[in-house]
Amino acid sequence: MKKIVVINGHPDKDSYNSAIAVSYREAAKAFGADLRYIAIGELYFNPNLQFGYRQRMELEPDLVTALEDLHWSDHQVWIHPIWWLGMPAVMKGFLDRAFLPGITFKRNKDGTSEGLFKAKTARIITTAGDISTDDYDEVYKSSGLVQLQKGILEYCGISSFSNDYIGPLHEMNDDDRKKWIERIKIVAVEDSKKKSFVE
Repeated sequence: MKKIVVINGHPDKDSYNSAIAVSYREAAKAFGADLRYIAIGELYFNPNLQFGYRQRMELEPDLVTALEDLHWSDHQVWIHPIWWLGMPAVMKGFLDRAFLPGITFKRNKDGTSEGLFKAKTARIITTAGDISTDDYDEVYKSSGLVQLQKGILEYCGISSFSNDYIGPLHEMNDDDRKKWIERIKIVAVEDSKKKSFVE
């Protein structure tokens, strides 16, 4: 069984992002994947890394469990909206607090860093209210994707990615949104079918 963790970065449990997460989870589970779910907006933790890296804050139980799920997984599915060209504050706070040295990456004696999520893959599903795909790629240089994929997940060792960009939502009707939900079911099955995520 493929071990997949779905991470929902939207703070609203009734959001379209949450509907996407439900669709992915149901389809992957029906195909036989072993699923875990992290709804960041429902976790209890202080999102402020108030001492920076100078002093380690104790991890709240919800963060400990979330990290266990991330390390357990073969495949991570990150779902979040693009707000101000990046991720929601609570999701950034989650990453600030949980993705720490010795937990998701480590410092080597020669000064280099090494990711601790090696042999894992990820799918990033982002939604945007009013940014077209072309503008996101050409004008804004895929800012949110660069932040999460390049700046965080690749740094932590993940090397293989799939990406889905859904937008602009303000121009989509109910049928358009339903079509994307069906598309998400297809990619969930595709992810679950893979014999090996990292070849």
